Amino acid sequence: MPDTKSSSRMPSILTGLRGVLMLLAGLYALFFPGMALLVLTTVAAALFVVDGVLGLWSITFGGGKTGNFWFDVIRNALSIIVGALILISPFLGTLIAATFLVYLVAIQAIFVGAMEITVILREREHYAKIWPVLLSGALYVIFGAVLIFMPLIAAEVLVMLGGILIAIFSLGLFGLAWRLYKAGH
Repeated sequence: MPDTKSSSRMPSILTGLRGVLMLLAGLYALFFPGMALLVLTTVAAALFVVDGVLGLWSITFGGGKTGNFWFDVIRNALSIIVGALILISPFLGTLIAATFLVYLVAIQAIFVGAMEITVILREREHYAKIWPVLLSGALYVIFGAVLIFMPLIAAEVLVMLGGILIAIFSLGLFGLAWRLYKAGH
């Protein structure tokens, strides 16, 4: 007969284990951001392949018809092709994906900064002080320019920031696990 005391503590144990895994992932991303980025890209590529295969299977055998047969076939085939290409060369896939995402963030930052500067200069009579908004807009533009000229370093820094956030989240999981343990769960 199973021990009810230890089985009743299963939610707290699983939550604590989840916290440990999150902490390890966060520390890995913090101390080895390049490798963490490579792992994330490889996992995403594997998910692309699985998604494409399951999508094609669903269209063919599973009755997953949406009315856009050729669109669904092309979309799933492209998912398989992109995933396979990244799995063949994960390093190149990581470079391309990280650079593309950093450029998107850079363009957005430059656009937001330029818009802030434009709006505050056009409507300066409505504001008591315009320099904080001008400074904010200029910092956005500078941030975007730095991202454009150093995309791989920026990608690693963003992975490190993600690692810090994951580590902080793991502390919340540890607190929840402790509360569950104290409550007998």
